[in-house]
Amino acid sequence: MKNHRNQIAAMDLFVVPTITFRLVYGFFVIHHGRRQVLHVNVTEHPTADWVIQQLREALLWEATAKYLICDRDTIFSPAVRRAIASMGINVKRTAFRSPWQNGVAERWIGCLRQSLLHHVIVLNEHHLRCLVSDDVAYHNIGRLHCSLEGDAPNGRAIVSRPSPSARVLAIPRLGGLHHRYEWRQAA
Repeated sequence: MKNHRNQIAAMDLFVVPTITFRLVYGFFVIHHGRRQVLHVNVTEHPTADWVIQQLREALLWEATAKYLICDRDTIFSPAVRRAIASMGINVKRTAFRSPWQNGVAERWIGCLRQSLLHHVIVLNEHHLRCLVSDDVAYHNIGRLHCSLEGDAPNGRAIVSRPSPSARVLAIPRLGGLHHRYEWRQAA
């Protein structure tokens, strides 16, 4: 997998209950090479056509993925697999009851739950969309990925302390659940 990770993306669905006990489904595509979330969206009523549209938005302009890993969820129907194949991408389905075969996607869902969803009560589809969009921005730009060279999927410049009087400023992310830190000159 290590030799081919720059050519692999994965997709999956996750389910989040709302305050009114309705279920909202999230769909995402993540690139294995930099563990960058390429696309995420949510809906209360996922269909194969909706998944195909999400894949178009995620992968049509992303030419680096030659393989797309998905599980055996019924929503990833033959129509979805044909749409992926029409984009020139090979679909690789995991074995039955083998979530570890789609480990990058499963880990992102686990991180999303641990860093965000276990700390908030989701009100509705719009609320979840806003929360997940903020988390994806945090994941791709601000969150540390220690095993990745350059640390975050989109990379960040290393900033040294500008002067001895400079102080660290904590900038809240995800509603204060996490923070980004920057140097600021003391006033």
